[in-house]
Amino acid sequence: MKQDPAQATFSHLLLSGTLVHEGSFQEMQESFGIWVHPQVVMVVSIDRYTDLVIGKPFHWRMEIGHQVVEGVCEAVTEPFVWVWVAEGVLAVLVELELQSPQEPGFRQVTGRIARQIQQRCKKRGVNVSIGIGGFYDNPYMLHFSYEEAKESMVDRFFQGNALIFHYEKKQGQEGGWHSPLASAERAELVARLRIGDEEGTVASLRALLDKMAQTYRHDVNMFKSEAVELVITMSRQVLDSGANAALILSENARFIQDLYVTIRYDKFVQKVCQYARRLAAYMEPNDLTAVSPVIRKAVQYLKENLHRKITLEEIAQYCCVSVYHLSRLFKRETGMSPIDFLNRKRVEKAMYYLKSTDCTVQEIASFVGFQDANYFTRTFKKYAKCSPAAYRRAKLC
Repeated sequence: MKQDPAQATFSHLLLSGTLVHEGSFQEMQESFGIWVHPQVVMVVSIDRYTDLVIGKPFHWRMEIGHQVVEGVCEAVTEPFVWVWVAEGVLAVLVELELQSPQEPGFRQVTGRIARQIQQRCKKRGVNVSIGIGGFYDNPYMLHFSYEEAKESMVDRFFQGNALIFHYEKKQGQEGGWHSPLASAERAELVARLRIGDEEGTVASLRALLDKMAQTYRHDVNMFKSEAVELVITMSRQVLDSGANAALILSENARFIQDLYVTIRYDKFVQKVCQYARRLAAYMEPNDLTAVSPVIRKAVQYLKENLHRKITLEEIAQYCCVSVYHLSRLFKRETGMSPIDFLNRKRVEKAMYYLKSTDCTVQEIASFVGFQDANYFTRTFKKYAKCSPAAYRRAKLC
């Protein structure tokens, strides 16, 4: 079904709140020849549209749009108008036989209409989720219903597809905001990033996102805001390492904008983890970018296992080579032994903990793979030329 231009314009004026600049509601009805008096807006969104559209030809987008519109037209018996407000998102403006939002049955009536839309669209092979705004008998205020319908669907982020949401005003948090993430957890993420541990960075990041999701299950905006804060923190570390600032900042801007419009949790996590891999890759020293596949595999294994006791035999076995061959090849390509490389990375990681957390030297030693704090101190002095305590004092000055 094709959209009527007059209906599209009429609907847009109501949704945007710009009807007041054109004339009275009655005058606009007469001008457009449309006698519908909508009081509620429903936003019908094609589930997983951004995934479905990948690789599809242009006519597929037209066809799926037609299926949704025809499903809506079959389902809604009340007077209504409609208009596309985004690709894959349809706004349906419905007139109800109600006088006020306080009347019993508002949620039941709108819920019934939404379920009928879903059923009709599903028969046509399209799953949709629907957000329902509040009731506004004043047509000049209908744009509030539209904003509420969109806001109600933010809960789909965690819950999935083929859902129906009624707008409910969010209650403000009492007692202020407190992040669910401990400073040591944030430090572990950044420390792994600083040593270029891609897999470790992603694993740590996933754990933090899962913890945040449990805390912010009913506040998607807070979840996204704290996730963006983590991205910015990681990006700042990359900038401090000397990476191209213009490149990183421009990538950040595009990426963060994309994150805020991502409507599914699993897709959100996937995007953040992919970006974290890119940031970790920037931390790779230039002298390690051209090493052989065997040594690259050994380097990654060492980075991923800094936190525990590890032997040369174990590394060689993981790389499917002999200890002798691994030691000789590692020294030739990196200029140091595998154990020397391991301890250097442990010290690098410890440096970040010392300057960014209040953890004790004993705790930090354990975090980076040393069970003996005295041995950790001796190793730290060897590479940093000062004790852990002296390093912390110098960085805090």
